[in-house]
Amino acid sequence: MNSSLDAMPDALLEEFQVLREEFSRFMFAYKFGMDEVTTKVSILQQEFKHLQKYNPIEHVTSRLKTPESVLDKIARKQCEPRFEEIRAKITDIAGVRVTCSFTSDVYLISDALTRQDDLTVLQLKDYVAEPKPNGYRSLHLIVEVPVFLSSGVVNVPVEVQVRTVAMDFWASLEHKIFYKYSGAVPPHIARSLEEAATTAARLDDEMESLHHDVHGALPPVPVEMASGSIPIPDAVLARFAQQRQGFAPLL
Repeated sequence: MNSSLDAMPDALLEEFQVLREEFSRFMFAYKFGMDEVTTKVSILQQEFKHLQKYNPIEHVTSRLKTPESVLDKIARKQCEPRFEEIRAKITDIAGVRVTCSFTSDVYLISDALTRQDDLTVLQLKDYVAEPKPNGYRSLHLIVEVPVFLSSGVVNVPVEVQVRTVAMDFWASLEHKIFYKYSGAVPPHIARSLEEAATTAARLDDEMESLHHDVHGALPPVPVEMASGSIPIPDAVLARFAQQRQGFAPLL
């Protein structure tokens, strides 16, 4: 049985094939942009883990909207269905989420990421300092990252969410509840969610205070390096020290 595409005239079928390739290239640019940001966060995570005395990152996740979800958002935002317009108007096609241990870590990671020269911060929304009415707390960044393709450079927006474990726990359950009720959450459940958000925020504050009591104030990035996971043998260190002592720069 032939598909609807098989039944199309050749000229129209060719247009569909061109559109498919353009759409695929468009989506892959976002995947590559997401991968770039994920790699940057992963490098920070490895640096904190192996070279510094404190690792604030618990875990990192990423997601790419499906083509169907992109079309749904185009319709909701009444966006002109041209790829240039979509890239300008819809900034959450690619997303990276960083989950941290403590509230102060949210800003630590945000600062470490946004200081990188090849990232441009397009938007920052601090729902940690100013939670949404429903209690949602998280730091949202829209960053633009250059993606180097064989055809040239494409600047891709990527949404980055940075939140604590408690914030992430609440947001994940809130999302599931809203999905179950298709957004029409009964008032008593909405109130309970707000109360739970307040409890989660209080827990974050208490854990931050305990962390401060045990470890003191967190040092700014970069902190003093600790011993890394790549072993440097004593013989290598001794040889390197001798080389440095005997090195005379050319004039």
